[in-house]
Order: sequence, then structure tokens, then C-alpha cells
Amino acid sequence: MKKVAIVTGCSRGIGREIALELARDGYDIIGTYNTNKKDIELLKEKINNIGIKLDLYKLDLTDDDSINSFIESIKSNYSSIDILVNNAGLSLDSEFELKTKKDFIKVLEVNLIGPFLLIQGLKDMLNIIINISSTDGINTYTKYNIDYSASKAGLINLTKSFALILEDKRIYAICPNWVNTESIREMNEDYLREEMNRIGQRKLIEPKVIADKVIELIYSDLKSGSIVVMEDNYEL
Repeated sequence: MKKVAIVTGCSRGIGREIALELARDGYDIIGTYNTNKKDIELLKEKINNIGIKLDLYKLDLTDDDSINSFIESIKSNYSSIDILVNNAGLSLDSEFELKTKKDFIKVLEVNLIGPFLLIQGLKDMLNIIINISSTDGINTYTKYNIDYSASKAGLINLTKSFALILEDKRIYAICPNWVNTESIREMNEDYLREEMNRIGQRKLIEPKVIADKVIELIYSDLKSGSIVVMEDNYEL
């Protein structure tokens, strides 16, 4: 039977590399995107060139109807899903005083509530679940991203809780430091340098390294509920 993996938010960055590595490992890919239609079409071309199928879905993790429609479509079209990678993420960094309830909730919906709903809705079909969290959920948080850090800490806790609830599944969280993605390269260079110096990070982590870690976890015997922390290009 053909292996199938879901990767959310795979149009760019970490998600794109994870989708490509899973495709190279022989998985048909169910990929989701929200706004980056052009980038997702480029990814589809690359994956098709590998000889693998990429089934695309537009998914808005802040919209219940979008989530429910996605879940029902997956249930209708697939008998089982080998891997779910909850990668889609959102950061709306700003001064504490400028944060609004609307933006705070939006970050939580994308980074924490969305993954919860996908796991809950697809649990009977899943085998392995990998949540892409961040060291910001552990110890590298800043005064500008309290909502993002809270969501990533919650995702770590969600991973541990689901490991207790879904005893027949394997679930992990990967927590990297700063990653060399498009959004990070667009940041203010001085701020990025200051933050990397503050937490002692020597270089940006390449998305391919995180994708390789996903593949490693699939074939590992690591205990379900384990949290993998990645600083620079090395696991601690």
C-alpha cells in the first residue's frame, strides 16, 4: 500500500523541505497552503518530477469550516494516513502594548488549536504525528512574541498529552532555533543578529536539516511524546 503523509503549510520554508524529503522517501504528499498559491504550484512541479503525487488543499487554520472540510475530504479520499506533520505557523511579533486580542487568538488558532483539531479529527487514520514547535516554547522567547511563544509551549504540551491519549500512535515535537527561511531572511538583520547572540546561536538552521530530522524520527524507536530540541545544526 502506498505511503501517505500530510504536511501543513508546505508552500515555503520548513514545510516545503519536509514535503520534498518525504516525497523522496516514497510518500505521496497531501500538502496544505493558505495564500501562497504560486509557491505551492512550484512545489507540486518539483514533487511530480520525483514521480510522486502531491494532493493540494487550501486550508485556513483560523476557519472552522475550512478545517472541517479538509478533514472530511481526507476521510473520503484516503483509507489511512501514515504521517501528519503539523508545520503551518504564524508569528505576529509586536510590542506587548500593541498586541490585540484578535491577533493573539489568530496566532493560537494557527499554531495550537489547528493542530489539535487536525489530530482530533484524523486520529483514527494516523500512525505518526510530528508537530513543528520552537525553542521559543521552551527558553528563547522574547518580549515581542509572547503569543507565538505561548502557542509553541502549548504545542509541546499538546504533544505530551496526546502521547498519553493516543497510546497506539507515535507523536513527537521538533523544536528548532532560528531557521533559514524566507520570512527570517526578510527580518531586520540587526535584530536577528542580536537575538541569535542573545541565545547563543551561531548560525541559522537549514530547513533541510529539520526535514532530515523528520525522516529520522519516522524510522526511530524514540518514545512517543518525546521533544527534539535543535540548536544550530545539532540536536541537544
